[in-house]
Parts: sequence; C-alpha cells; structure tokens
Amino acid sequence: MIYLDYQATTPLAPEAFEAMLPWLRDHPANPHSSHAPGRAAKAAVEVARDQVAALLPPGGRVVFTSGATEALNWAIKGTNGPIVTVATEHAAVLDTVRASGRPSTVLPVGSDGLVDPDVAEPAIMQGAGLVTAMLINNEIGVAQPIFTLANIARGAGALFLCDAVQGIGRVNLYAGCDIVALSAHKIHGPKGIGALWIRDGVALAPLLHGGDQEGGRSGTLSPALCAGFGRAAALMAERHDADAAHVERLWSIATARFGPGWQINGSTEHRYLGNLNIRRDGLDVARLMSDLRDIAFSAGSACASGSGRASHVLQAMGLTDGQARSSIRLGFGRYTTQEELMTAIDRIMAAATAQDSMA
Repeated sequence: MIYLDYQATTPLAPEAFEAMLPWLRDHPANPHSSHAPGRAAKAAVEVARDQVAALLPPGGRVVFTSGATEALNWAIKGTNGPIVTVATEHAAVLDTVRASGRPSTVLPVGSDGLVDPDVAEPAIMQGAGLVTAMLINNEIGVAQPIFTLANIARGAGALFLCDAVQGIGRVNLYAGCDIVALSAHKIHGPKGIGALWIRDGVALAPLLHGGDQEGGRSGTLSPALCAGFGRAAALMAERHDADAAHVERLWSIATARFGPGWQINGSTEHRYLGNLNIRRDGLDVARLMSDLRDIAFSAGSACASGSGRASHVLQAMGLTDGQARSSIRLGFGRYTTQEELMTAIDRIMAAATAQDSMA
C-alpha cells in the first residue's frame, strides 16, 4: 500500500508509539489521582503539555481535548457575539457556527482559495465577537492570511480562533491568535487527542461539565495519548527543517510529473506543499479509486467522503460540480519516499488515460 492521505491522518511516528507504550502497558494510574502512581502519570501529562506548548506562542495555556473537533466546538460555543468565518473552513467550524444560533457572516474566497482582507475587514468591523480562519486548508492546502485577519479582529475587539490542525509545526503561527485548535494525529501522533491553546486572559465557557480536570474542560486524560502527542510535537520541532525540505522535494517531483492536462486547485504560492489537490477534466474519481485500491488518496476531505456531495471547498472557489468531482487530493510527508510518490503518480496518470481511451 502506498499511503498518500496525510491530510486525513498521518502515520504514527515510531517515537510517539514508544512514548505511549509504558502508559498503555505498565502504568494504569489516573493522572488526576493524588497517590504516587497518579502523580507520576500527571507528571507525564505535564511533560507532554510543555512539548505541545513549544509549538505555540508564549502567553497562553494548552488544554488537552479529545481532538480538534471538540476543541473547535468549545472555542466557538464558549465565546459570545456574532461570528465571522470563511466558506472553506472545516465542517467542525461551519456546522458548529450554524448550530450556535448566533449571527454569522461567511466570507467568500477567490479562485485561489484565499480570503480577500479588504472584503473581510468591513464584515469583522461590524461588531464581530469571534473571527475564525484556518491556518492551512485541509482540502487544498492553501495558507490563509492569518496575520492580517487576526490584526483586523484585534482592531475590532474580536477574538481570533485559528484552526491550526494542518499547519502547526509546519508553517509559522501568528502570535496574535487568541485561541488555537490542534490535533495529534495530523502531526504523527495518536488519534483521540487534540488540544486548545487559549491566550492568557481569554475566558471560555465550559463545553463539558464534570470534574473540571483541565481547568475549563472536564474528563479523565489518557497519559498514553498525551505522551504520544507530546513526543510527536517535539519531533515536529526537531525535524522541522528536514521535513520541510523533504516535502518541497516531493512537491517538485509531483507537480513536474503530472504535467499538462492536470490543474492544481488553489494558490500555488500561498500554501503548504505537502497537500496537492489536482484535477483532470472528465476524470471519474470513483472509478480511479476503485482501479487503484492499493494507493491511498482522497477524492476530497475524509470527513465528507461517502456523502455523495461535491467538496464545499472547491465549490466555494468557483469550480463547477463536475470540476470538483474530477479532483483528487494527494497528501505526503515525512515517511513518503520519492519512489512511492513517482510510482503512485504514474499509475494514477495511466489509469486516467485509460479512462479517456474508453470514453
């Protein structure tokens, strides 16, 4: 199997697995218990918290959650006032905004997938309480102008929430953000844990009630998941330059190999290079995936796969339904080899050409 679906989830780093193992096998204690084994588990959680915090700006705290979906729900439901968001946000944001019942404005994007700050500013200045925008889009990989949007929000007296799931540890995160959502399994950590970074002085109403173990978030933490998340975060910092250089090489190989007849969706300048969303007019993606079952890639975001709906992100960029449905997403990174990527692309292109000959 050639795995090219890094935006859906990344392979677990061996180092993260090893960090988790003692807490899965040998140390059963609840980290919120006051006895010695509980204190040891608590210490492991706090080491992990510091490791995750090292990827984030100073002046805030990391609260562990069950994942980014919980973190985003908490950030949105725990704030007040009208919301300004972006048409290409993850469903965890857009659906939560709708469910909140609060007044909201959904900013459009251009054909490159980017928000125009000149369009965003008047919407934000009209009394927004919360502005939310992704650091890196999960479907098309574009990098929104977070610095500019956060500054506009600050000038309007609004809080700025950044979904940094796809970008943390890979691209710079603006220190002016007020709330940041993270997910471990998108940075080679385990599934089932995420975090919300909350700037000092920002108060969120609780989403979950119970023991208040995390100071605003209730629920027993898993030392194993925390340890895996922490080690994965530390690796993102340690391997940043090597990972970035590797991804840049893979991007160059991929874009050169596809050649004419394939079009990249989204800005090629403002983006993370480990996400290649590309289309070929008339491509039957369902058939392509059926023909290439030993290559893991996506027809869109994994969250919407099987829904029968075309990508809301691609449609927001102005693509037709047919163009959106003829798009595929290749996600690659740390553990992808050049040989794997070239083999996969060659087979994708051959299968696409075979479709043309049978049309």
